[in-house]
Amino acid sequence: MSFVPPLSQAVGYGVIIGLGFAFAFGMMLTTFVLRRYNNELQTSEAFSTAGRTVKSGLVSSAVVSSWTWAATLLQSSSVAYNYGVSGPFWYASGATVQVILFATLAIELKRKAPNAHTFLEVVRARYGPKTHGVYITFGLMTNILVTAMLLTGGSAVVTSLTGVPTAAACFLLPVGVVLYTMFGGIKATFLTDYVHTVMILIIIFLFAFTTYATSDVLGSPGAVYDLLVAAAERHPVAGNAEGSYLTMRSQEGAIFFVINLVGNFGTVFLDNGYYNKAIAASPIHALPGYIAGGLS
Repeated sequence: MSFVPPLSQAVGYGVIIGLGFAFAFGMMLTTFVLRRYNNELQTSEAFSTAGRTVKSGLVSSAVVSSWTWAATLLQSSSVAYNYGVSGPFWYASGATVQVILFATLAIELKRKAPNAHTFLEVVRARYGPKTHGVYITFGLMTNILVTAMLLTGGSAVVTSLTGVPTAAACFLLPVGVVLYTMFGGIKATFLTDYVHTVMILIIIFLFAFTTYATSDVLGSPGAVYDLLVAAAERHPVAGNAEGSYLTMRSQEGAIFFVINLVGNFGTVFLDNGYYNKAIAASPIHALPGYIAGGLS
């Protein structure tokens, strides 16, 4: 029996194109208003660094938005299904350390290279062209990996819900991002990241209250607990203490934590996007912004 998506393709295309162009139009309008009434000039420096005056609130929301990618929603759910409560706990633990440690690097970047535009500039100035070439390769591979994962993960969700072809979703999803970035530069990405973070928090609250308060199937923490105990009796988790979904003593969960922890260092420290946020931040707001974003 073939799977029938719960929503139509028209809804899928409407969400992809409609939301994309809504964000693009909003950022174009914001850029125009700032230029018209706040006398902001969109120079190449402002385009790539936002004047280096972004405050900690926008920095932290941008970090949260950047780190809430496809795996945050899909992989965390998968490991919760496979390993129980230890799965999402180890997923979150393995994705928090890097951003908090990066805060130290961010403040050092602001202190020692205040006029830099990318971390590769600093590498070239400090270590020369050969090391620069090596880090270009590492950075390029990291961005290809992250971009591919974001597009395929997002398109897979859209395809599952609406039946929109995966290839079409992969090509249409970035269009809105390209448009608002082209007009507003990195400041536009900070503003949209703030909106994304607000939407993420709203969705989290909706899911939490539905699961633990209003759902007819669940509706309370006690009901969730009882159902997880019953699920462990029917389908015990291999490698977990007593096969329970509610234990932190999970062999596979601990192995996943190590893999997740090591892998995420590369996706943070070799992604120029995190350095761009540090470069755009005001010197006194870079450190608290990254620490708040990492803890969030």
